[in-house]
Amino acid sequence: MVDDPGWEVMPDGGRPNGRSCAHLQLLGTPGVTQVAGCKDCLSRGWRWVRLRLCVTCGNVGCCDSSRGMHAHDHYMRSGHPVVHSLASDEDWAWCFVDQVFLTHPRESRSGHPRP
Repeated sequence: MVDDPGWEVMPDGGRPNGRSCAHLQLLGTPGVTQVAGCKDCLSRGWRWVRLRLCVTCGNVGCCDSSRGMHAHDHYMRSGHPVVHSLASDEDWAWCFVDQVFLTHPRESRSGHPRP
C-alpha cells in the first residue's frame, strides 16, 4: 500500500496517555473494492458479517463478529498487523499489534466497530 498521511490513531478516552501505531506507513487506499467474500467461509459454506482486507498481502477475511474470525486468524498465522474494513459504510482500519483503530481525521468518530 502507498503511504497515506491522512491516517491517524483514533483517540481513546480510556487511555489518557494515548496510543500509537508503528504501522501507519502500511495504510493507503485499498486496491480491492469488490470481492466474492471470505474465501475461508466460502469454502466451508459459512456466512460472514463484515469483511476485512489485510493491507500487507491483500487477503480478505471475515471480521471478529463472524463465525470464522478469519481476518484475525490470518493475522495470527501471518503476523500481518493491519486490516482495513471493506464495508461500504466504514472507513477505518485496525492494528492487531498495537490494538488501535485507525481513521481519517475527516471521519465521524461515533462508536468503535469491531475488527
